[in-house]
Amino acid sequence: MDPQPDPSSSEQERIRAVYRNWLAQERIAAYAWHRPDIMEQDNTRHRVAGAMLADTLGPDLSQTRIVDVGCGSGGFLRQLIDWGADPHRLAGTEYQPERLSQARLRTAPGVHWHLGDLDFAPDNSFELAVANTVFSSILEPAQRARLAAEMWRAVMPGGWCMVFDFRYNNPRNPHVQRLDWRQLQSFWPSRISRHQTLLLAPPIARRLAGAPRLLSEVLVTFAPVLRSHFIYMARKPG
Repeated sequence: MDPQPDPSSSEQERIRAVYRNWLAQERIAAYAWHRPDIMEQDNTRHRVAGAMLADTLGPDLSQTRIVDVGCGSGGFLRQLIDWGADPHRLAGTEYQPERLSQARLRTAPGVHWHLGDLDFAPDNSFELAVANTVFSSILEPAQRARLAAEMWRAVMPGGWCMVFDFRYNNPRNPHVQRLDWRQLQSFWPSRISRHQTLLLAPPIARRLAGAPRLLSEVLVTFAPVLRSHFIYMARKPG
């Protein structure tokens, strides 16, 4: 009998192909770091994430063991280091070897890098597992559930899983799919959680890039339906 194909391998290769294509396209310029809308998004995201981490893990991250799942070029891990995390207590996983090479080059020595899944991590080995716009790139429900279970396994009792992702589908991008509230609760059954929406929807933010900043702040404050992303944290019982 011929061996059956591994669905997880097929989904991983699809994701790799999508990101290879994305990185090769001119549209990546829309996310250039120096664009005013991108700088504002990054500032808002870091402000919200930092406040949630201080509220859950405490303001001192120097002893906290953290894994960034799908870490890309390591940007969030570098932010954690800026906030006081010890590089030797940090780990990052990534499917794209090119992006992992960039992460190694740009990040302080000591971080553990892993090409692939969380299979390298023993049970209960981290206080925090974080995934930034990772789940929305996984279209297969079973693979989403598998990754969520792996994050839950790797986090110690009393630790947290943290997700930053999309609230809405993008009709122009069939390669991503939003993560809804019911999925979050099914992935990480917890009585203690944090949830906050943020960021003005990118199409609107790009159009307002040259407008007074106050206009964007008013919209994102008083029209929460226009917030395109969320940060969710769930505490593992124990």
